[in-house]
Amino acid sequence: MSIAAITNEEIIEALRPVQDPDLGRSLVDLGMIKDVSIDGSTVAIHVELTTPACPLKGVIEDDVRAAALAVPGVETVNVTFSSRVRASGGGMPDKQPIPGVKNAIAVASGKGGVGKSTVAVNIAVALAQSGAKVGLLDADVYGPSIPLMMGTNARPLMQENKIVPLEAFGVKLMSIGFLLDPDRALIWRGPLVAQLINQFLNEVAWGELDYLIIDLPPGTGDVQLTLVQKIPLAGAIIVTTPQDVALADAVKGIQMFQEVKTTILGIVENMSYFVCPQCGERTEIFGFGGGERTAERYDVPLLGRVPLDTTIRQGGDIGHPIVVSHPDSVVGKAFHDAAQQTAVRLSIEAVKKPRRPTIMLRQSR
Repeated sequence: MSIAAITNEEIIEALRPVQDPDLGRSLVDLGMIKDVSIDGSTVAIHVELTTPACPLKGVIEDDVRAAALAVPGVETVNVTFSSRVRASGGGMPDKQPIPGVKNAIAVASGKGGVGKSTVAVNIAVALAQSGAKVGLLDADVYGPSIPLMMGTNARPLMQENKIVPLEAFGVKLMSIGFLLDPDRALIWRGPLVAQLINQFLNEVAWGELDYLIIDLPPGTGDVQLTLVQKIPLAGAIIVTTPQDVALADAVKGIQMFQEVKTTILGIVENMSYFVCPQCGERTEIFGFGGGERTAERYDVPLLGRVPLDTTIRQGGDIGHPIVVSHPDSVVGKAFHDAAQQTAVRLSIEAVKKPRRPTIMLRQSR
């Protein structure tokens, strides 16, 4: 008695209950099953992830394989992956998106000295390491630190009346620090600063980017207002340290972005704790749990806790981010986790917009 040939429709229906664990929706309904082909008892399934930084890719693969193997006659399942980052932050007709940029992400802090630029740099590089197309805009015009932290101080070129961004560690870069003498202070009033930010947004040849990380100056001043008024932000990351004085200022940043209807992607608690390299004892130098309490209070995710570590400072001083120099360290993994959680949050925001699933079906052989 011969076994009936497996059909594409059977495989698709078997996959329909399989959900993206982060998005909580069917892979089929989300259009993430891009291709199904059948060769006898072997089934090949191609899944398109919503970000190359997907932290649960292994879970998705296991669930897809198990669902397909449950179809009678299927003996082997080959699962392959690609990714396509979807744009979020749209639906704002009064704001003009940056051409080619799918997701503009503000990294902000209520006060200086909390490691905001360090977080911005390492999240940007971590996303690029995952395979995403990433840019980093240093909008901290009064204290640009990206040239030092990314290890480059060349002057960008002009091409077709556009500024060509520099590149380091797979990330496209733009900063006022590339244009000024490093020892010269920028002494500009608000209108000139706003004009500069507009130039960085509209006159830089960013090309096609999945994520543009924008390192903001501390506080809630002219740069922040210019940014939220001019472009549709996909979301904001708030950086703080655990102590109350930093958290009080972080709250102001959260409230500002909420008032202008910008999604808070989450909070990164930097300098969360210190582990003694000699004895291994963990000490909460700046207190404990402040970032988590603030996240719970405002119903936003805690993207991660980054420990205090001298290798972070060393990497910043020599232009070698810790996700490059020590990717497997506790600190390196903390930044990678924060980058992945940021990407997940953006995917969740993007799929809130309805879309029609697209499934390519190959004929069975």
